[in-house]
Amino acid sequence: MAMTGQTSCSSMSNHTKERVTMAKMTLENFYSNLIAQHEEREMRQQKLEKVMDQEGLADEEKRIRRSQHARKETEFLRLKRTRLGLDDFESLKVIGRGAFGEVRLVQKKDTGHVYAMKILRKADMLEKEQVGHIRAERDILVEADSLWVVKMFYSFQDKMNLYLIMEFLPGGDMMTLLMKKDTLSEEATQFYIAETVLAIDSIHQLGFIHRDIKPDNLLLDSRVRKRERHICTYRACKPSVETCLSGSSMYVVSRAAVVSPPAQAFSTVGTPDYIAPEVFMQNGYNKLCDWWSLGVIMYEMLIGYPPFCSETPQETYRKVMNWRETLVFPPEVPISEKAKDLILRFCCESEHRIGALGVEEIKSNPFFEGVDYDHIRERPAAIPIEIKSIDDTSNFDEFPDSDILQPTEPLHLCPRLSTAAPVSNHSETDLKNKDWVFINYTYKRFEGLTSRGAIPSYMKTGKR
Repeated sequence: MAMTGQTSCSSMSNHTKERVTMAKMTLENFYSNLIAQHEEREMRQQKLEKVMDQEGLADEEKRIRRSQHARKETEFLRLKRTRLGLDDFESLKVIGRGAFGEVRLVQKKDTGHVYAMKILRKADMLEKEQVGHIRAERDILVEADSLWVVKMFYSFQDKMNLYLIMEFLPGGDMMTLLMKKDTLSEEATQFYIAETVLAIDSIHQLGFIHRDIKPDNLLLDSRVRKRERHICTYRACKPSVETCLSGSSMYVVSRAAVVSPPAQAFSTVGTPDYIAPEVFMQNGYNKLCDWWSLGVIMYEMLIGYPPFCSETPQETYRKVMNWRETLVFPPEVPISEKAKDLILRFCCESEHRIGALGVEEIKSNPFFEGVDYDHIRERPAAIPIEIKSIDDTSNFDEFPDSDILQPTEPLHLCPRLSTAAPVSNHSETDLKNKDWVFINYTYKRFEGLTSRGAIPSYMKTGKR
């Protein structure tokens, strides 16, 4: 009987094995989601009780608060049962574009809330073997509920694309700011680098490495009333998690393939100008590679260009690998010895790099003298940015519209899930069967008790 069973299993077609895997994952996800939802609901209830105790509410006030919370939970259950899709959003403008998709400013039709919608083409994810990376991005955005991490409200999919619905931060990105200013003062640099230190550390505390820290992955949000700033990543060129700054603070989530810090990563991801040499070497690296990237950004802020900037990626690679000779400070752009020292502490051998002993080693560096990390979010932004409204896109580059949201011929995904080619006679059922790698991608956030609260009133713009 055992031999018969083995023979039967080994003789199973690839299609049957795929269907079995899909059924297994579907069942596992269904029950794990039920357990997770129950645990999350219990956690929210416990958090409510703790907050009420801290506020010293009377019994009647507690009863009213519990009743309100119960109504929110009921509303959330109703939301979880509804099927969210592209038709629920009105596309306003493209604000970012990359190799795998794009980012659009959108407005939810029933509420008028404005969001940034990241759209990623499934075929590209499969062809470039990025499924694990985009899953990691989605998972960390679900897990993170931090002032330093861009909030994701929803994720969903259709036959062609994956969608991440995130808060929109209208201040543009750090690269645009650097292009406008050329260089920043040491005071402004201290402000932004200090925030970025806290932001990167928040990602490391979650157990992830960012691996793609660079100026155009830092978005700014200037709120009209509070003059707060946020920094996040909306780029669609690589799946990864998000990074953000606020008023006086900064957020980060990992963008490229993410990995737990205690382990080592081996794949080369990121942008050549900002990649640490150990990443290029492919002998294994850890979270310290993010601090190298921050040193490069600090140099760029003060000097006006990255230290390893070259005409070609190959030349940039050569300069990074020979950083002992190529990392020089031009005499025509004088900076303080404290600033030079910190840059050289970031951009050095990984075993000697600042941060190896923990983030406090960085925070206590003389360059950050006078920084109040506990209240940095309450500081006015170092460089004010004018924002006329929550849907103001004037700080973003102009992009022509695309057909990424238009219906196209269905894709036939090959059995090994490594290539995709358009066909016109493939059934929806078969396409769905090939789509099992994206199971459990859908997500809806309970907004009532998260640390950043419900959608703020300034986001509740009128319907268009």
